[in-house]
Amino acid sequence: MSEGRRTRGSRMRGWGLSVALPVLVLGTGPHARGATGRPEIVAAENFYGDVAGQLAGPGWTVTSILSNPDEDPHLFEASPSIVRSLSAARIVVFNGADYDPWMDRLLSAARSAARQEVVAARLTGHGPGDNPHLWYDPATMPAVARALSADLALDDPAHRQDYAARLDRFLRSLAPIDRKIRALRTKYAGTPVTATEPVFGYMAAALGLVMRNERFQLAVMNNTEPSAGDVAAMEDDLRGRKVRLFIYNSQATDSAAGRLLGIARAARIPVLGVTETEPRGVASYQDWIGGQLDALDRALSAPPA
Repeated sequence: MSEGRRTRGSRMRGWGLSVALPVLVLGTGPHARGATGRPEIVAAENFYGDVAGQLAGPGWTVTSILSNPDEDPHLFEASPSIVRSLSAARIVVFNGADYDPWMDRLLSAARSAARQEVVAARLTGHGPGDNPHLWYDPATMPAVARALSADLALDDPAHRQDYAARLDRFLRSLAPIDRKIRALRTKYAGTPVTATEPVFGYMAAALGLVMRNERFQLAVMNNTEPSAGDVAAMEDDLRGRKVRLFIYNSQATDSAAGRLLGIARAARIPVLGVTETEPRGVASYQDWIGGQLDALDRALSAPPA
C-alpha cells in the first residue's frame, strides 16, 4: 500500500507541523476584539465554524482555520496570521482526540487568560486512540452547540436570550437529520459496507451498517502499512461483492486508495465519497450531513449489479 501514498502525520499519534510556529506572545484582555472590531471565534475546522456562526449571530466574527475542501487536512501548515487570530479570539472551538493536536501548540503560542475553549472530544468523552472523526457522530454537534451557546452567554450576558433562541433553532434544525438517520437505519441496518479509512465510521454505526475491514482502515488512518492479509481481505470483499457500498475519503486519495476505488467500480459496487471539511456550495453543516445521507440512500437503494 505504500506506493504513491502521500506522507501525512498520524491523527492518533499527532500531526507534525510542517512549519515552525512563530513565538508570538500577544497579550489580550477580556475585551479583546478581532480586526473587524467584533469579538472573534476561531474554529479549527470549518464545520465547527459554521455551527459557531449560526449560534453567535452577526455580533461576532468567526474564522475557520481548515476551510479549503480541495486540500488534504492532514497537510495543514501553520502561519503567523493564525496565531494572531487565536490571540484575539474570545472563544476557540476544535475537535480534539488528536485530530488537530497542532491546536495545543498554537494556543500555547497565543496565550490568553480570557479565552474559552470548546473541545468536541472532551464534551463527548473521547480521547487519544478513539476514532477522531467526531462530527459524523449525531451526538457531537448538539453537545458542541450547547457548550458554545453557554460560552457566548457568559461572554455577552446582555444577549443571553438571543443566544438561547439561536441554540433552540439550531437544535430543531437537526431534527430532520435525526429522522433521516432513523429511517435509513430501519431500511439498511445490517448491510455490509467497507471504507478506505474510518472517516464515516460514527455515522455508519448510527445507521446500523456492518463495517468490514476495520483493521485496514485503522492502519490507513494511522499512516501505517496495512498487513498483507488485511489488504487481501479488502480486495476480496470488493471483487467478491461481499459489501454493498465502498466509502472513501475524497480529500485524501492516493494511488492505493485510487486502486481500491477502481476495484470497487469494476465490481460495480456503489461508492460514496466523504470529506473531512465542509465543502463549498453547501448552505450549512445541516445541509452537508443531510446531503451525504441522501447520497448514501441513493447508493444503497440502487438495484444490485
